[in-house]
Amino acid sequence: MSLRVGIDFGTSNSGVAVSDGSRVRVLPIDPQNLVPEVVKTILYITRDGEALIGQEAVELYYRQNIGRQRSIVKKWVGEVEYHGAEMFYVTDVYAYVDELAPGRLLQYLKTALRSEGYEGTRVFERFYSTTELIAIYLRELKRRAEALLGEEIEGVTLGRPVRFSDDPQRDRRAQEALAEAARQAGFRSVEFELEPVAAALFYERTLRRPQDALIFDFGGGTLDITIMRLGSPQEREVYASGGIGIAGSDFDSAIIRRRMLPHFGLGRVEGRPEILALINAVSDWISLPELCVPSARHHLQAAVKAGVAPVQLKALESLIFNDLAFTFYRAVEEGKIALSSQGASVIRLKEAGIDLWELYTRGQFEQDIREHREKIEQVLLETLQAAGREPGQIDAVVTTGGSSNIPVFTAMLARIFGAGKLVASDAFSSVSAGLGIRAGQSAKS
Repeated sequence: MSLRVGIDFGTSNSGVAVSDGSRVRVLPIDPQNLVPEVVKTILYITRDGEALIGQEAVELYYRQNIGRQRSIVKKWVGEVEYHGAEMFYVTDVYAYVDELAPGRLLQYLKTALRSEGYEGTRVFERFYSTTELIAIYLRELKRRAEALLGEEIEGVTLGRPVRFSDDPQRDRRAQEALAEAARQAGFRSVEFELEPVAAALFYERTLRRPQDALIFDFGGGTLDITIMRLGSPQEREVYASGGIGIAGSDFDSAIIRRRMLPHFGLGRVEGRPEILALINAVSDWISLPELCVPSARHHLQAAVKAGVAPVQLKALESLIFNDLAFTFYRAVEEGKIALSSQGASVIRLKEAGIDLWELYTRGQFEQDIREHREKIEQVLLETLQAAGREPGQIDAVVTTGGSSNIPVFTAMLARIFGAGKLVASDAFSSVSAGLGIRAGQSAKS
């Protein structure tokens, strides 16, 4: 029998699990992390081509990049052909690069699967497609899992959201790209299971009698909902599934847009569209590192010299040119997470050129994400309707995923279904465990 594992390739965190039919194990795949069974979905590629993931990637990034020197140079990166009317010509393409950069940190790899128009990124002298980047990450997960299990892994059951995209073609392409990445990583057999269904399989192991359960899987990139009959393999049935591409990373962006941008000059740079574009880019993790070019620094320094928001624009310059984007986003995320257990938190970032301090309350957060919350409630009710069920017919509401602990959503579920029906599953490992169960079933069939 070939060894098969389940992998939850998540937006923020990932995990690997294996089952022999009687028990399921979520593997301690990242021993450097506070919770070894959870590995951050972060990839760091060094200049010499070494690839690191998880906490190891984060720590090397900090050691190599914070406070280092930079040297921005213009380099030829290829040619582009132009066809228009009766014209045709070939022109060289150049890019500004930091020739002293020791590595490139990449996050939100899963989100890239559903991002329209995003095909990949250049890391030093090489362009990596989204599929290649995910393959590098999955290959390292496979290597670590094989080291722990002591044998080769041939197959994988990968989790996928209910919808990568509302566009069926884009959704299909995203799954195909993820499957190809798994094959490139060395898995000879690749299968998929919906992430909320996997969480349901893990929860089902605790049941003594059948139930109609709603799985509310709310992570860093998507909300996925499945309503199904559980408790007996013979009676197991999925009534309906639904989802929406809104989750934790969208909340982080909302906080930055509504509360953080004034710290970098928003509202104080009228008549300077080039500066305003830089400020607005702060909320976009993917684009911010690309702003580290001489023209951006020139615009910022000229505005500071003219007396335009000098403190704020110096902070913006430091954020962009001192590789502090990741540190900043982590500070915002930690402030958000703290609001799940307390009424207020402080978002703090004190680095060279930046001294940011923002008191942030739970009420402000709930106001900032109100539009998202309303869309999420609408999707929840639509999925319930598609299942042909009323709230009173649902026996249990199982919550999982890092964003499921946010009080405003817990309150929403309690209001609709009743607080007594809420069951908190393992926020970060229930999907991994369920995929391990499904992988074990596939290995035996």
